[in-house]
Amino acid sequence: MSGKYIPWAEPYKIKVVEPLKMTSLEYRQKAIKEAGYNTFLLHSEDVYIDFLTDSGTNAMSDAQWAGMMMGDEAYAGSKNFYRLESTVEKYYGYKHLVPTHQGRGAENLLSQAMIKPGDYVPGNMYFTTTRFHQEKAGATFIDVIIDEAHDSLSNHPFKGNIDLQKFEDLINKVGADKIPYICVAVTVNMAGGQPVSMENMKQVQELAHKHGIKVMLDATRGIENAYFIQQREPGYENVPVAKILHELCSYTDGATMSGKKDFLVNIGGFVAVNDWDIFEEMRNMVVVYEGLHTYGGMAGRDMEAMAIGIEEAAMDQNIASRVKQVEYLGNLLNEAGIPFVQPVGGHAIFLDAKRFYPHIPQEEFPAQVLAANLYELSGVRAMERGIVSAGRDVKTGKNHIPKLELVRLTVPRRVYTQSHFDVVAYWVEELYNRRDEAKGLKMVYEPKYLRFFQARFDRL
Repeated sequence: MSGKYIPWAEPYKIKVVEPLKMTSLEYRQKAIKEAGYNTFLLHSEDVYIDFLTDSGTNAMSDAQWAGMMMGDEAYAGSKNFYRLESTVEKYYGYKHLVPTHQGRGAENLLSQAMIKPGDYVPGNMYFTTTRFHQEKAGATFIDVIIDEAHDSLSNHPFKGNIDLQKFEDLINKVGADKIPYICVAVTVNMAGGQPVSMENMKQVQELAHKHGIKVMLDATRGIENAYFIQQREPGYENVPVAKILHELCSYTDGATMSGKKDFLVNIGGFVAVNDWDIFEEMRNMVVVYEGLHTYGGMAGRDMEAMAIGIEEAAMDQNIASRVKQVEYLGNLLNEAGIPFVQPVGGHAIFLDAKRFYPHIPQEEFPAQVLAANLYELSGVRAMERGIVSAGRDVKTGKNHIPKLELVRLTVPRRVYTQSHFDVVAYWVEELYNRRDEAKGLKMVYEPKYLRFFQARFDRL
C-alpha cells in the first residue's frame, strides 16, 4: 500500500433509511414558481437532495436516540440539564449555562443583556440572525474581518480572522465604552465556512481585554474550526480536536450556540458565559422568552441528546469525516471548473453566483436565480447567501450590497453518501453549462424582517 491513495469511509453504518421522492422537470418548474422562486418556501417532500441547511437536519446516533428515552421532563431541575451543563463546561470551559430553544434564542438573550442603544458591535462578517438581534437591541454592527474573506478566490487558510487594525480603529473612533463586546464567529458562515486561527483568537482577546471589551464567540461550528486549526496551524497537528476546542474558547468570555449544527441534534441551543452578572441577567430573561432556566425551551430528552452529541462531534474521526464529505464535493466541482469560494469550508460549498452568472446584475439577485434554477433542473435544494440575505440598512432602508453573492450547498451531518455528492456535482456542472440561458429575478414580496426566509420573486 506504500505510496498509494488510501480510501476513507464514514465512521458509521446506516441502520434506518428515509425514502426520497423523485419528481419530473415539469413538476419542479411548477413547484418553484409556486414557491416564489425561494427555496425556503418549497415543501420538503418535493426535494430530492436537501442541501438547504445543516441546521437541525443531521442524523442522530443510536446512543442519542437511546438518550431520548432518558428524558427527565420535570419542569424544574431536570437531570438532563445538569448533564448538559457539565458536558458544556468539560468541552467548552464556560462556567455558567443558559439553555435556549435554538441559536437565535441565545443571540437574543446575549444582545439584550449586554447591548445599550448607540453601542457598536464589531464582528468577523455579519450573520443574518446575529446582526438582527444586535441591531434590534440598538447597536450598529461593524465588519472587522480581514479583506481576504471578501475574495472568493483567495486561498488564505484562515479567512475568518479578525483584522486587528480595523478593530483598533473602531475602538479609537467610537471609544471602548461604546463596544460591549466583539463577536467572533467560528467558522464564518457568510465567508464560506472559513475558520479563525488560534493565534488570531489570542490577539483578539489581548486587544479587547486591554480596553475592557469582552470577547463573545459564535461557537455554532466551533468543532469544525478546531479541526481546521489541527489541519492548518503549526503546532496543533498532533493535538486532539476536543483539546483545541477547549483552548479556543479559553480566549473568550462567553459563547452563543446553535446546537442544531455541530451537536447533531434537531433542536436546541445555549448561551454560556463566565461572568456571573451577565449570566444572572440572562438567566432572568430566559424565563420570560424561552422557559425555566433549567430547560430554556428544550425538552429534557433534547438536552440529553445534545450532551451525547457534543461528545460524539468532538471525536477526531467524526469531525474529519464531516469535513472530508464537503471536500469530496469541492474536489468534484473543482475538476468541473465550477466557481466557488476557496478554500473549501467546513460545512458547505459556496457557489460564486457573480462568476457563475456574470451577466446578471446583483440587483437582479443572481444567487437567488442560481438556487432556484438548481432546484428546477435537478431537485437539489440549496440556499441564497447574497444580497437577499444581506437585507437592508436599518437607517437608510437601502439594500446592503455584499461583495460576496453566494449559493450555499450545505451538507447535513451523517445524512448523505458520496453517491449523492456525485449527483449534486453532475447537476451543478450541467447548470453551469447552461449559464447563458439564465435570467434575473425581481422581488414581488418582501417581509419586514430576515427577508430571505419568506421573500417571493418572479422571473424578469
